[in-house]
Amino acid sequence: MSAPMTPRALLERLVAFPTVSRDSNHALIDFVQDYLEGIGADCVRVPSPDGTKAALYAHIGPRVDGGVVLSGHTDVVPVDGQDWTTDPFTVVEKDGRLYGRGCCDMKGFDALALWAMAHAAEAGIKRPLQIALSYDEEVGCVGAPVMIDHMVSHGMPRADTVLVGEPSMMQVVTGHKGGIGFKVHVRGFEVHSSKITEGVSAVMQAARLINWAYEVNQEQVARTPSDLAAVFDPPFTSVHTGVIAGGTAHNITAKDCHFDLSFRVVPGEDVNDWADRFLAKVREVEAEMQAVHPDTYIDAQAYFGLPGLKPEDQGRAEELARMLTGDNGSHVVSYGTEAGQFQERGYSAAVVGPGDIAQAHQPDEFIEIAQFEAGQDFMRKLVEHLTR
Repeated sequence: MSAPMTPRALLERLVAFPTVSRDSNHALIDFVQDYLEGIGADCVRVPSPDGTKAALYAHIGPRVDGGVVLSGHTDVVPVDGQDWTTDPFTVVEKDGRLYGRGCCDMKGFDALALWAMAHAAEAGIKRPLQIALSYDEEVGCVGAPVMIDHMVSHGMPRADTVLVGEPSMMQVVTGHKGGIGFKVHVRGFEVHSSKITEGVSAVMQAARLINWAYEVNQEQVARTPSDLAAVFDPPFTSVHTGVIAGGTAHNITAKDCHFDLSFRVVPGEDVNDWADRFLAKVREVEAEMQAVHPDTYIDAQAYFGLPGLKPEDQGRAEELARMLTGDNGSHVVSYGTEAGQFQERGYSAAVVGPGDIAQAHQPDEFIEIAQFEAGQDFMRKLVEHLTR
């Protein structure tokens, strides 16, 4: 067995890999696999469908069901266009903080989880500890399902508890919203805008769909939320468009318009029901476009779908996380994580990790050293728990 690395050294190695979601993560996974096999872990690598990336999960301890999965993702968001004062891919310590892309979201947790695996190998745990590292979390949690399905079906002992280490300030998060996102292409018909009744403006038709999203939000604000939704902020399913592009000139009905539209869905509501509602509106608008010109259309493709994390009644993950942290507060969040995907496949899941989500994706991203140390203390207590 190779000598274990410190959490800080592991963080420095992980941050040095520029694993932006658009790029391969193979070099990082190679390092992680070598490290884990060096401490005696059983590793399984799960390639992405196109082979450009990979997930990895690994097992330490007795070959029995039960135990805990520490779940993280390896990808980070781009630094393009951000005003960094340090090298994003070098960990820099300053004023009680560790700066670097991913230090907070979420290579800080990944480093601590790798350290915990080595600590568990030395401690002689009586119940298993596993680690699961995905890809493409930052573009809709699209990499985790293949990995989780592989974990369930390919012979590795099955854990019953998953702790997803997204930054939560070490608070125990028991619920989050789900979501679904669409990339929409509206194809219009070009004419001079003086003859607007003979053409179809893709931009104006896209605006109808975006205005529908606005109206849905207004309806949601006016509704009385369910008891489950009421604990979220905002306490309803919301719709958003953040990207749009189209048109070529002010006096030509636009031939093309592209935009993204996404939902953040409260637990208790079905993501697919919201998708169906949007697609029904798409078909309505498309029919009116084609009544003007038959070559027009709207193509709406779902590019991610994510189940929410539902608070569990006496859930094992929540119970364990509360025992290890001492946190007895009630915490839910409106962003999504891979915890809902684990829960959907039968695992008890909760979110708990070091760092503040407000630092995620920001220039000069950082994690407080105190938070990193709190995460290490959490891992130390977890390993001790597994030795009993």
